[in-house]
Amino acid sequence: MTRPADPAPAVVSTRAGLAAVRARLCAPVVLVPTMGALHAGHRALLRAARTLAGAGGGVIVSIFVNPLQFSPGEDLDRYPRTLDDDLAVCAAEGVRAVFAPPPAEVYPGGRPQVTVDPGPAGRVLEGQFRPGFFAGVLTVVLKLFQLTRPAIAVFGEKDAQQLALVRRMVSDLDLGVAIESVPTVRDPDGLAISSRNSYLSTAQRAQALAISRALHAGQARAAQGARAVLAAAEEILAAEPALAVDYVAVVDPHTFAPVQPGQAGRAVLAAAATVGTTRLIDNVPVVLAAGPDREGHASDAADR
Repeated sequence: MTRPADPAPAVVSTRAGLAAVRARLCAPVVLVPTMGALHAGHRALLRAARTLAGAGGGVIVSIFVNPLQFSPGEDLDRYPRTLDDDLAVCAAEGVRAVFAPPPAEVYPGGRPQVTVDPGPAGRVLEGQFRPGFFAGVLTVVLKLFQLTRPAIAVFGEKDAQQLALVRRMVSDLDLGVAIESVPTVRDPDGLAISSRNSYLSTAQRAQALAISRALHAGQARAAQGARAVLAAAEEILAAEPALAVDYVAVVDPHTFAPVQPGQAGRAVLAAAATVGTTRLIDNVPVVLAAGPDREGHASDAADR
């Protein structure tokens, strides 16, 4: 006996429409915030959300290209917008409601004068290279939480710094939303799946593969400490002249400050680089071994 097909998701573009749909959903309600152009990575988020919602709950997907997180000269105008395809993905993955508002519905008073300050962890790495980015992200996420009132929200680990900041915001502001994460989804060649990958030519995509190769090479050196991890990644990135590297760093997974020499435990190896005109980010988790961090050695014991 085949399972009945899920009903098509309700698609709304206004706050009033969202409120009406939200009122009909049973708990738990799970939110997946997106900017659309849904791909296999988003499908993984939707499937996780559907599992978390269970048989009785409902999944809401927001599709909104948030102007607040784009700086002048970035790709706001050309960011891929594929709503019809996105709705087909949502239907296939059992989403109950899609909120796809215009900017005036999210920001009815225009650009908000009060935004969320991301704090110290939002002013390094991506926050340094994209000033105001995380204030824009956290502000729209907070608004989406208020509008959809989810019990759970699902984010991807590809945006590790964003994920950490959302978790900190939820904790610091007592928002009462459980944050769940899904590991980075990669194409068979290793490139982290991103909506911006569509900008890459065939040659640029081949060049961009140096990013994931570098991160996995660094990850393989975790037993030798942070310096060895960083050196392995930097060597591969430096060998690809087409890459303009903004940063590659081994950082604390909560503060995103650089780990200290000899520091053991969980960390994140993160990188950002531009290929042609396309800026890509990626990261991998690393578990640094205990002992002094010395090039080529896991600990001083190796010298004795």
